[in-house]
Amino acid sequence: MHDVTVVSVFSVLSEDWTCVDLYRQQGGLSRQVQSARLVSLPNIKACTHIMYMYANVYTYAQARARTGICLHTTIFNSVPLPLNLQCSLFSRRKVYGQNLIDVPVKSYARLLLEEVLNPFYIFQVFSIILWMSDRYYYYAACILFISLISISISLYEIRKQSTTLRNMARLVVTVTVQRDTGEEENVSSEELVPGDCLLIPPEGLMLPCDAALLVGECMVNESMLTGESIPVMKTPLPVGEDTYSPDFHRRHTLFCGTQVIQAKGRRQGSRGGLAVVTRTGFFTAKGSLINSILYPQPISFRFYQDALKFLLILGILALAGTIYSIVVLSMSKTTWVELLVRALDIVTIVVPPALPAAMTTGTIYAQSRLKKSGVFCISPPRINVCGKVSVFCFDKTGTLTEEGLDVWGIMEGSGSGFAELVPDPRLLPPGPLLSALASCHSVALLEGQLLGDPLELKMIESTGWVRVSSGCPGNSFGNVRVLAVMRPPASELQPAGIVGNPPGECEPVAIVQRFPFSSSLQRMSVVTVGLGGSNALVFLKGAPEMVASLCVKDSVPAQFSDTLRHFASEGFRVLALAYKPLNESCVKTIERGTVESSLRFLGLLVMKNQVKPESAGVIGTLKQAHLRTVMVTGDNILTAVNVARTCGMMQSEERVIYVHATPPGNHSQPTLRFHLGESSRAAEQDGLTQVNFSGFLGSSDFSVLAALLWLQVLMRGTVYARMAPEQKTQLVKELQKLNYRVGMCGDGANDCGALRAADVGVSLSEAEASVASPFTSKTNNISCVPLLIREGRCALVTSFSLFKYMALYSLIQFCSVLILYTVSTNLSDLQFLFFDLVLVTSLAIVMGRGGPSSELHPQRPPASLLSLQVFASLLLHCLLLVLIQVFALYIPLNTTVSGAGNLPNLEDTSIFAVSGFQYIIMAVVVTKGYPYRKPLYTNVLFVVVLLALFGVMSWLVLYPGLIMKQLLQLHDIEDMDYKLLLVALAALNFFICYLLEVEYHEHCSTLGCTIQYEECNLQISMYSSIAAITEPLWVQSRLYSLSHPMLPG
Repeated sequence: MHDVTVVSVFSVLSEDWTCVDLYRQQGGLSRQVQSARLVSLPNIKACTHIMYMYANVYTYAQARARTGICLHTTIFNSVPLPLNLQCSLFSRRKVYGQNLIDVPVKSYARLLLEEVLNPFYIFQVFSIILWMSDRYYYYAACILFISLISISISLYEIRKQSTTLRNMARLVVTVTVQRDTGEEENVSSEELVPGDCLLIPPEGLMLPCDAALLVGECMVNESMLTGESIPVMKTPLPVGEDTYSPDFHRRHTLFCGTQVIQAKGRRQGSRGGLAVVTRTGFFTAKGSLINSILYPQPISFRFYQDALKFLLILGILALAGTIYSIVVLSMSKTTWVELLVRALDIVTIVVPPALPAAMTTGTIYAQSRLKKSGVFCISPPRINVCGKVSVFCFDKTGTLTEEGLDVWGIMEGSGSGFAELVPDPRLLPPGPLLSALASCHSVALLEGQLLGDPLELKMIESTGWVRVSSGCPGNSFGNVRVLAVMRPPASELQPAGIVGNPPGECEPVAIVQRFPFSSSLQRMSVVTVGLGGSNALVFLKGAPEMVASLCVKDSVPAQFSDTLRHFASEGFRVLALAYKPLNESCVKTIERGTVESSLRFLGLLVMKNQVKPESAGVIGTLKQAHLRTVMVTGDNILTAVNVARTCGMMQSEERVIYVHATPPGNHSQPTLRFHLGESSRAAEQDGLTQVNFSGFLGSSDFSVLAALLWLQVLMRGTVYARMAPEQKTQLVKELQKLNYRVGMCGDGANDCGALRAADVGVSLSEAEASVASPFTSKTNNISCVPLLIREGRCALVTSFSLFKYMALYSLIQFCSVLILYTVSTNLSDLQFLFFDLVLVTSLAIVMGRGGPSSELHPQRPPASLLSLQVFASLLLHCLLLVLIQVFALYIPLNTTVSGAGNLPNLEDTSIFAVSGFQYIIMAVVVTKGYPYRKPLYTNVLFVVVLLALFGVMSWLVLYPGLIMKQLLQLHDIEDMDYKLLLVALAALNFFICYLLEVEYHEHCSTLGCTIQYEECNLQISMYSSIAAITEPLWVQSRLYSLSHPMLPG
């Protein structure tokens, strides 16, 4: 037993840290505290959490694993130590371990052991031993050689991937920490522990830990984590009793693995930032992502689940064949040893060990084609899932529309109303509105180049003001920390036709406080001062509705709602601006809540956000394929509706219904109101009475959908506006609950949660690969979406074809062996080798090379291997194949010597000829082309291999050479008519199987649609307001188009 010590630690797992607690750590840890700290416990009544730890023995993770107790923390105030409590020394480094994301790279010996213990290779070893005992030496040696090569390649790839991941995850840099004495010390990032004060140098660094920024501002590139290529401004954590959360305080948190481009403003007269380490190692944001790569969530996809069940069915069939072979061979007085070997050999034939590898061939080819098109995939199994996507969600800004915006004009407003629209901000007179446009932003300056949000860059550019990093020469902004200085343009630099402001009327302003934009708050604000530190002002910009709610009522124009509706319905991006004077004495300590209240309305910034040229075409393609498209945006709902019309998500003749929700009150139930877009009247309804409509709702309405009519709204909603990042994720999950296969396409950090939650997440990023989503497209538009769906359908159909081919190959050989067992013979060693390697393997490798169709078909491919269509198809093909083989045996049967000892004989040669053609025939029959893949003839290599193998088989049947007859142990058939009869049987086999596959497939597709309609009508009959489906899904209202919960995703 180890001693258990009660200690108090600044722990990474605590959920009770407050912002004040973090600021208490600003002084830094002493060397003694970091390495060996004296810990005392105050009065037990003052404790909110007690952490039990094996003292000085285990690391944090080991202690939790051994005790099973979740370790909590408390930061105690200074309280006298009770006499009955003892002190204990412990090392923080022992508790937390090294600050290192160390991905283990296993040795080749361990990898080999794990690979050999894989069920696939255990089965291979068993099969090789069995074949050797049956004197199939050539075949066994060849399979052994191939298995060794496969294992070697697998070991090399696994080791290479582990090494690459370790190099990517491992980050060791020299950092500067601040001690409690005020000294600065350079240490290795491996020694960092939660509570350390990390100094961020002005030139930036790669973050080795998660840290809360307390002093200064940092411009950070988070593309590795989010896929967002635009740098993000991080500002100091607000002081308060709020519980610290890395997600909620994202704008104040520096995440491990991100690159700080620039840091400034740590203290007056110096540069850089200061942050407190909050998480280290695998507990960081980067660590959790590495964990998700090492231990990915299993993909719940019916195709993969059915594949394992199908193997079980083949195992049952092998058992039946084993019993049959035992009965037949026992009647021919076979020895019990040979009887056992023959019976077990059936198992190795029916259950093909290469089946799992063959099923991934289509995915591998699709991944290679996607990479050539600039789409990178970090989760190959997701490619097959792309083939079943039924609804695709799109972010608006930067995804459907251009990232940058053009300033359309400025409309100044006050309590008396709005002024005329000013097309160029440089025509504005000096005053708060012009200063707000020039200074209310988070743009950084790096080596003379502005970095930041494209909207803010355009806003600054439109004013003509210049951002500089320090005060103007000869001027001072008082004893305040200056983050940035905005300087008005000189008269001589103004464009022609614009008269500059007279000297002295427009002076530079300094930004001294900045509260960054937050999706949840829908606004940002800054505090500025003029020359000498006077004229302190607060400027705020954000969503017009939010800004107006923070302004005093008498400053907001009466026409505010109508004006906003007018601009938004025309597709303009509208931001509102506000301001208020501030006492100069409190600019250093003022909090955000105080800043963003009792403001005075300034006006509207109207910006034109152009739809990308490719968006309308892609949306049209998806609609023609009857894939539902949904827009999820944080923008105004009217702007989003305009973009939806422009890009074709909805047609001009479609009825628009705006959905508004009233949350439940103390004495009231939640209600939904449906407002017709074509008229001003609103009607409260219990259900949706219109069939042809597009629904639009905002974030406040979305939160109460679960309580009222959420099923109908989710099935019909087209645009979801004013959505926070977590609401986007929630929407994706709710759609998945309706059995949709959901795709999500976005380009920013706000979409990360939805991208990860979606079945198919596509990030538009310049990075080659982003851990933010399974797919990353370097093309900055949504043209990659149809490509991804086409490749997914092609890969899924290819996997289906290869699965059926490998199953039929096993069944053909299974039937051949059982028939030959019946006549007391069997295939020879090299005959097995010829079939398995020359015919089947070569065909399976090149079958999947066919590319996707150039068009998206309205019907999605099937995903179930256990469907009636697949089973019936295999059964009919199998019966026909057996009949052809049996028909070839009309010659008197051999009954002299059992097994391969009586070779060559006529029965074996006949079966060899017919089954050899059958392997080639079925490769053509199961290879689907239209509508998901290009026609078979476009796969040139496959056609060449088919023709070559057909020529070889024809030669072996009609004119085999003496050497080949001896090697394959073929009987010398002198009757040419009989040889031609075998070829004719093969031709008849091909004709019937091909016709059967085509006709049966079409019949099953029609039957499947009919069943789907009946299931849909049965399900939606519970909702009397929804019309029944009486036409094909792709003809009925697009709201039902492949989107009902009864239609599997």
